[in-house]
Amino acid sequence: QVNLVESGGGLVQPGGSLRLSCVASGSMFRSSTMGWYRRAPGKERELVASITSDLTTNYSDAVKGRFTISRDNAKKTVELQMNNLKPEDTAVYYCNFRHTFRNTVWGQGTQVTVSS
Repeated sequence: QVNLVESGGGLVQPGGSLRLSCVASGSMFRSSTMGWYRRAPGKERELVASITSDLTTNYSDAVKGRFTISRDNAKKTVELQMNNLKPEDTAVYYCNFRHTFRNTVWGQGTQVTVSS
């Protein structure tokens, strides 16, 4: 009932920036918790950042101070601004939708590679 389409991944040099975007279709976006997760090679999927319907944000210690999550309920989008990227940020990044009365939905994933 909800579909997520991601964009913005790519190859950047250390210290560079990327902005990931996730566009949601379907209902109940306003009351959802949206998040960005990532999975690096050989590691478990981990939460990067989340934002609730009340705009409460949460960041992993690894990205705090460098990444910013935001949402626009009118456009049904969630963004992840990533600054001062490091090689350890290299991963597939996934958009996530959570709601009490909907199945959790994952985006298709977008590759972020930080390398010189």
